[in-house]
Amino acid sequence: MKRAPARGWPSTLAGIVLLALMLFPVYWMVNASLQPAGNVLRAGWFPVHPDLSGYATALRDQGRGLVTSLVVALGSTVLSLALAAPAAHALAHFRLRGGTFVLFGVLVTQAVPGIVVANALYGAYDDLGLLNSYTGLILADSTAGVPFAILVLHAFMRAVPREIIEAARVDGAGRLRVFRSVVLPLSTNALITAGVFTFLFAWSDFLFALTLNTTDTVRPVTLGIYQYLGAHTNRWNAVMATAVLACVPAAVLLVLAQRRIAAGITSGAVR
Repeated sequence: MKRAPARGWPSTLAGIVLLALMLFPVYWMVNASLQPAGNVLRAGWFPVHPDLSGYATALRDQGRGLVTSLVVALGSTVLSLALAAPAAHALAHFRLRGGTFVLFGVLVTQAVPGIVVANALYGAYDDLGLLNSYTGLILADSTAGVPFAILVLHAFMRAVPREIIEAARVDGAGRLRVFRSVVLPLSTNALITAGVFTFLFAWSDFLFALTLNTTDTVRPVTLGIYQYLGAHTNRWNAVMATAVLACVPAAVLLVLAQRRIAAGITSGAVR
């Protein structure tokens, strides 16, 4: 039996050090959230006597913002997938004139700065009465989710063997039935991948939330933290507790879907 080469240890050690450096702000956020109210600069490296009062204050003041962010993120995910899945299928399997240019246009939209889209939407929303509404935020966040989902799903659906689709057509299935019963089940990993990233886009959105809301009627947690920070600088434990609570849904979602995400990203690259 040959021993494994020892040259991998320096790389492993360097990776551990880099990971510790990147995760230290997360650790300090959790540590500060468990400290008593006051200046966290005087806090110890470990919460010897954990204090959960910051979480109680965060849930009382920002609980509604967490629910708002969840509703907007889920709505944006559903809308983005509902629009992107048939569009990606059409671009991948139908012979459409100018399909390449359409796909290129979808790619170009990813390079448009968000502030440009937000300013344009503000004028349109003001005329349509969509300011300070769940519908407005869902539609705004979908402007980033739909193009990304189309690109991810298109790369995967192109890898679906045409023989399977043709066999379903021979059996009498129409195009809609083929899409619903054949293509979508085969694209589960890609759908989950696109859905997770679309959810994260909407969950972490701050620009649209700040631009398209002029009242506190619909206030996502990102905007709540921003306003909360200015009003409670002497209660850093509550501010950090809010940040921890805002990270939990995204972290749980990534942990649960990590295998599907890896499969969805790599499968579209191999034909």
